Amino acid sequence: MRKFLVAVFVMALPLLHMATMQAQTGAAAAPVGNPTAGKAHWAFGNTSCSNCHGLSGEGRFGPALAGRKIPYARFRAYVRNPLGRMPAYPASELDDQEIADVVAYFDSLPTAKPIVWREPLPENAPRGQQLMLGVYGCGQCHGATISTPRHGAAEVSGDFEWFKRMVYTHTTEQRVQMAELAKDPDLDPVTPGHVGPPGRNRIRMGNYSPGRLPETHLREIWDWMTTLGVHLPVLRGEIKAAAPAADGVTYTVRIVNAGLKDKGTTTEGVTVSLALPAGAKVVGTPTGPYQGVKTNPQTKIDTAVWRVPKMLAADRQTFTITLAQPAAALRGVITWDLPHVNEEDADVAFAYSATGGRGRGAEGE
Repeated sequence: MRKFLVAVFVMALPLLHMATMQAQTGAAAAPVGNPTAGKAHWAFGNTSCSNCHGLSGEGRFGPALAGRKIPYARFRAYVRNPLGRMPAYPASELDDQEIADVVAYFDSLPTAKPIVWREPLPENAPRGQQLMLGVYGCGQCHGATISTPRHGAAEVSGDFEWFKRMVYTHTTEQRVQMAELAKDPDLDPVTPGHVGPPGRNRIRMGNYSPGRLPETHLREIWDWMTTLGVHLPVLRGEIKAAAPAADGVTYTVRIVNAGLKDKGTTTEGVTVSLALPAGAKVVGTPTGPYQGVKTNPQTKIDTAVWRVPKMLAADRQTFTITLAQPAAALRGVITWDLPHVNEEDADVAFAYSATGGRGRGAEGE
């Protein structure tokens, strides 16, 4: 018996030593947090943490953090390997010093009363929407109709397997998609670009665990997204600054299907409507597939209209229109026939201001 106990003790020594060294190393290596830097990290939007935890850590869908004096080691462990609904954030997206800074920031705050913590769940919401809004909190960042992932799906004609990769290995897959789209910077895609300090190519969402967000639930969310039109076209519009013409002022209207060439979603029956200022006179014949000036039945405003039968991913269309007098502001709207999407997301607005240069837009903005 004594030999057995001695053997167990000898075998345990390396493990005890390792645990002691890890504890000592962890304690020694814990960075000193800077609350001012932590506030900047939180407010700057390097991640989307505040969407769930509140603008000042007061709590929303996620628990309150302000004033709770959560130890750095515990806070870091939860960021790296969360136990609840939260995705995991690797050091590439939130490093140890930044975590220490955020901890110091919350330690400097008093506890706060939580405010409204999530998107309201519509009455009789389908199962997928219930999971998306009420269980996993996706709506905190993506809205009630989860438009951003649908834009991402349209950029590459993504299917359910794409969706799974984007949820479970997001910090890897998002970079892959960003890199593909960045090959044509003129597309200006909805997929988020670089954020954070110089030199950091940061992804705002972490990686969800299949153990915490099962594939069966993910499928139900995807099935609900398909009822909205899972491929939400990524159309961009802009009106460039006015250019003087012999008989007036010429404006350039430009639209882009910001999907990945030969891979993104095709949009059919694209209509571009440009609201004209009261009393505006169109000079000559505008370029492009111009349909004339029509009165909008809802707003009663005269509107210049172009109609494009089809726009493949990465396609661009440019039109010009000359007005007899300069306009202080112009506003355009893009609609389409296919693919079908829910009415709430079925248009994109863009604008021009004489004082602000040009305006751009995309669905959901």
